[in-house]
Amino acid sequence: MTHLWVRSEQRANEDRVGLTPKGASALLKKGISVTVEESQSRIIPTEAYRAAGCTIAPEFSWPSAPAQAIIFGLKELPDDNTALSHRHIMFGHAYKGQHSGRILLHRFKEGNGALYDLEYLVDDGGRRVAAFGYWAGFAGAAVSVMCWIAQQSGGICPPVTSFPNQKALIDALSGAIEPITAPIPNAIVIGALGRVGTGAADLCKALGIPVIKWDMAETASGGPFPEILHHSLFFNCILARPGTPVFVSPQMVNQNRTLCVIGDIACDPDSDYNPIPLYDKATSWDAPAFRVVSDPPLDVMAIDNLPSLLPLESSEDFAAQLLPYLLELDNLDKDVWGRAKTTFDQHIKEV
Repeated sequence: MTHLWVRSEQRANEDRVGLTPKGASALLKKGISVTVEESQSRIIPTEAYRAAGCTIAPEFSWPSAPAQAIIFGLKELPDDNTALSHRHIMFGHAYKGQHSGRILLHRFKEGNGALYDLEYLVDDGGRRVAAFGYWAGFAGAAVSVMCWIAQQSGGICPPVTSFPNQKALIDALSGAIEPITAPIPNAIVIGALGRVGTGAADLCKALGIPVIKWDMAETASGGPFPEILHHSLFFNCILARPGTPVFVSPQMVNQNRTLCVIGDIACDPDSDYNPIPLYDKATSWDAPAFRVVSDPPLDVMAIDNLPSLLPLESSEDFAAQLLPYLLELDNLDKDVWGRAKTTFDQHIKEV
């Protein structure tokens, strides 16, 4: 019997989950066994999974799961260098030149395990079948606006926390912007036609922030792009890959500019293809912004688990997208799962 084991996330400020109780019930009806770990942080209570008929396991017990269990999580595993013998479904961030990704692949090779990377779970046209992109864009733009708000009083963005829903987030931002006398910022989005860019643009629309939308046509000539400097906010919403041009170079930040906040929502600071080579590590919920230049200020926001700012809505959306494919877990050699495994096999040879 196919066995899906939903692990508890071990990263701070990560409250999302990729399977809802309703989805778990559908898997059980299909004959797929579902184990869900207890969790002190998951936005959906453990009892809801128990009520759906799932087996409940202790928090962080997945390393001792049965050998044939498929371990399902979202964010990274503990960086303890242990060999990985299970099949894992997760965002591995291991195929785009990330240095930490090479270490992860080595662990899979040592343990003879396998990675079904959610980022590379694609249909026969190469389009991802499930993504948090919209909510990453929405939340990333929101935190970037928080950075701009903090600059208006001479500060840098304070720690951020999750919000119960989208309305609460918009209300909080609107209330913080209202007393500011400075002109409303303007924004430019690169990757505006994708899910991430759409989310970023929608956040701006909700706050009345004017947006210029760029995509492949506008960046086809290659960068850097001095036009970006004429906008208060810049949102990078494309995945770094070979051939991605540099959007903002280190030489540009000392030029005359309006730009004061870069929201690197794609957040690939340790990739060889990083299009914003102004920083070398992600920012955090405790310290959301990295100040590149002090006068006038230029901050980079690069939190890499942004959708957890709205954990309930982002979890429900992602889980609904992914469920039809989880229902096909007994066919791991075919279709989207087979393609994900082929991608893994190609990269593991290089380790």
